[in-house]
Amino acid sequence: MNQLPSLRSRLFQAISVIVFLCVALTIALGLVLTLRAVDDATLSDVEHQAALITARERAAVSAYTDLVQVESLFREQHQTYVIDDVAFLPSSARKKLAAGLPVGGTVNWNGTSYYFAAEPAVQQKTFVLLRPTSTTRSRWTPFVYGLLIASVAGGLLAAGAALLLARRIVRPVARVAEAARSLARGRHPDPVPVEGAVELATLAESFNDLALQLRRAQEAERSFLLSVSHELKTPLTAIRGYAEAVEDGAIDPREAAATVAQEAARLERLVKDLLDLARMNRTDFSVHLAEIDLGDVAEDAVRRYQKQADAFGVRLSASIDGPAPAVADADRVLQVISNLVENALRLTPVGGEVRVVAAPGQLRVEDTGPGLADEDRERAFERFYLHERYGRERPVGTGLGLAIVKELTNAMGGRVEVASRPGELTAFTVRLQVPARAEVPA
Repeated sequence: MNQLPSLRSRLFQAISVIVFLCVALTIALGLVLTLRAVDDATLSDVEHQAALITARERAAVSAYTDLVQVESLFREQHQTYVIDDVAFLPSSARKKLAAGLPVGGTVNWNGTSYYFAAEPAVQQKTFVLLRPTSTTRSRWTPFVYGLLIASVAGGLLAAGAALLLARRIVRPVARVAEAARSLARGRHPDPVPVEGAVELATLAESFNDLALQLRRAQEAERSFLLSVSHELKTPLTAIRGYAEAVEDGAIDPREAAATVAQEAARLERLVKDLLDLARMNRTDFSVHLAEIDLGDVAEDAVRRYQKQADAFGVRLSASIDGPAPAVADADRVLQVISNLVENALRLTPVGGEVRVVAAPGQLRVEDTGPGLADEDRERAFERFYLHERYGRERPVGTGLGLAIVKELTNAMGGRVEVASRPGELTAFTVRLQVPARAEVPA
């Protein structure tokens, strides 16, 4: 494919052509006006001289008999005169002279073009002063040269201005083009400076907004994929755990089959959510609110992670003091508590304890792990924060678990908070809506 000319070269060529046409038109008009002005000035000069001569002759005894005195002046100006012969003049000029009016103009006499000025007759003699039109060439030539020089200088100045203007127009477009190429290669360019005319500034702002939206979309997609992989791991862990327990003969196969079927149903729902999200172009999960008992959810979570707790040497238990009603999505609440229990088991040292406490509208996961400092508690639910903060010190997960906990809890109309006494007790509390007839503990 042949390389196309750049926008800057096209702009420069277009502006140069326009400037050239404008300069040419200016020169043409300037020449016409200059020639007209020189002709008018020359004719006025001839008329003035004729008027002076005629005025002098009116006072003379015999008109036009001593013009020899001004012959040298006539010769210097290449002028001549005719006395008492107006037949060669245009008829309109002769009529004015007959009416006693001075007249002037141009006439062709003996094959030569002249400026002429004629005055009314003095002593019945008419004086006509003639000057060849060719003599004006020397008068308007300097004007023409000056006009050409000014036009060339103006053209060069306009060409320089066109080059600068083309560069000024193209520079923001070139920045946007380069940033777009960088964006297409998968890199995130710095924001394009917003400058220039309104259209160019709008282009830069639109590109910056597009790049920002694309970056957010890519980050959302990445976070979503990480969240999905994290959520897939939880039911798969339970399925594998029960399969190993059946293989070791440590659990009744029927009980294991029921749990595996339940986890498979959760996986099926997650896959269905993914399909729904793909159709709706969204990156969040659906929530189906209903009245549930949080005590059942707490017992289910403990049952799911009991074997893992035993392997870690950590005591895992559920504390349920009567009914614990709430308005929430049972599967989503189980996901929330599973994330919290898994994190607690991972961080609690051998011989420690993890408790899941259920109350009306409230689930709390307590552990005796290392806990969190005050500044960490404020950012505990940010994606990847704790992973980056403690990734080298503690056996933390992917850094998404607590973020998922917060998102799911918010989606159900609840909130999650954390309180910690480092080295003693850390408690994550999930507060959910409760039925109107239930009492919420303080």
